Amino acid sequence: MILHHQPMSAPSRFVRLLLAEYGVSAELREERPWERRAEFLALNPAGTLPVLVAEAGVPVCGAHPIAEYLDETRGVMARDRRLMPEYPLERAEVRRLVDWFILKLESDVLRALVRERIDKLHMPADRGGGAPDSGAMRAARANVRQHLRYLNWLAGTRDWLGAKSVSAADMAAGAAVSVLDYMGEIDWNEAPQARDWYSRVKSRPAFRPLLGDRVRGLTPVSHYADLDF
Repeated sequence: MILHHQPMSAPSRFVRLLLAEYGVSAELREERPWERRAEFLALNPAGTLPVLVAEAGVPVCGAHPIAEYLDETRGVMARDRRLMPEYPLERAEVRRLVDWFILKLESDVLRALVRERIDKLHMPADRGGGAPDSGAMRAARANVRQHLRYLNWLAGTRDWLGAKSVSAADMAAGAAVSVLDYMGEIDWNEAPQARDWYSRVKSRPAFRPLLGDRVRGLTPVSHYADLDF
C-alpha cells in the first residue's frame, strides 16, 4: 500500500495511526496539495489528503473512507484489537468523535494554524506562500481553548474517549492533538485529564513514528516526544 499524506495533517496522521495499530505496512509519500500534481489529481480529483492506494492500485480517498475500509478489511479480523466497538450505538459515538476531531477541530483550528505556521514556509509566493496571516492565527487560537475544555471533559469522564477500550476516536483525537502539541499551541496545565489521556495514547507503539516527525522551518516543543510530560 501507498499512503499519500502530509506530516502535519491530522487526517493523514489519523490514518497512519490506524495502519500502525492494525500492523499494516504502507509506503509514505509526502504530498504538497498546493502543487496540484497531475499524477496525484488522477488519484483524487479533489486534491485532498490523505489518499491510500490499496490493493490492486485502487485509491481510497479521505480519512473517513480509509478508516471504514481498514475496519472492514483489517478490523474485523483484529478481534480485541479492533478499533471500532461491536455495538451500533457505541460505533455511532466513535464515529461522532472521529468527525469532531478530524472535521470540526481541523476546520476550527488546525487548518489555519498549519497553513500559516508551516505550509506557507514551503509554498511559493504564487501559490499562497509568504508571511503568516496574524488574523487567521488569532481566530484559530481563540478556538483552541474551547476544544481543549471539551477534550478534558471527555478524558475526565471516560477511560477512553469513544468506547470502553481504545478506539478510532482516540486515534483521531491523538492525531489532531499531536499536531497542536508539535506547534506548542496547547497549555497542558489547563487540561490535566486530557494530558493524562494523551500520555497514554502517545505511549502506544503506533504513535512512535509520529513523534519522530519533523518539518523544516519549525522545531517542535521540547516535550513533544516525551511520553511523560
